[in-house]
Amino acid sequence: LPLFSALLGIWNRNFLDYSTEAIIPYSQALLYFPLHLQQLDMESNGKSIDKNCEKLTYKSGPIIFGDIGTNAQHSFFQLLHQGTDIISLEFIGFKKSQYQKDLKVKETLSQEKLLSNMFAQSIALAKGEKNKNPNKNFSGNRPNHILLANELDPFTLGALLSYFENKVAFQGFIWDINSFDQEGVQLGKVLANKFLGLFAKKEMDFDIGKEYLKFLQ
Repeated sequence: LPLFSALLGIWNRNFLDYSTEAIIPYSQALLYFPLHLQQLDMESNGKSIDKNCEKLTYKSGPIIFGDIGTNAQHSFFQLLHQGTDIISLEFIGFKKSQYQKDLKVKETLSQEKLLSNMFAQSIALAKGEKNKNPNKNFSGNRPNHILLANELDPFTLGALLSYFENKVAFQGFIWDINSFDQEGVQLGKVLANKFLGLFAKKEMDFDIGKEYLKFLQ
């Protein structure tokens, strides 16, 4: 499954030229999961140099962002449905509530409401809806797929982590990049330490930093 997902991501990134992927879990407990996946993917495969220190001639890691579905539907889904850029999506859903008791409101359980919204968004993005009013016309053909598990428990969470970690590693192998370093993070740390030196009133050869600090005066 991780290899299939990696190849699907390669198809979207390198053949369809989609630069961004949204991760949308329909579970409040996974509120910060998209942020973890953002760090995992973008720090690992956000590279433009291959393992032989040659510049890549093709695109590598995508931009990753996301939020839980109940938030995302009312914040950025408008752009996903009708925006000028096509963004691929990966939904994460669960058949059962992680809690022992589920709340029934108006004849359906809260988990059924979450699933209904997730399935509805997936269909709307894929199929769209024709309307003579351009403002209400949905072109569809917005790529998305669903990861559906029985329920969110420690085993399932571990499986999700493993799935995404292996997906990112497979993509790194295919792009021939080193997914296990983070040189892009280091330069910022070095420069931050130079700024700290300026704040500590140490004499430093960091003229551009001194220019920045003038804005604090």
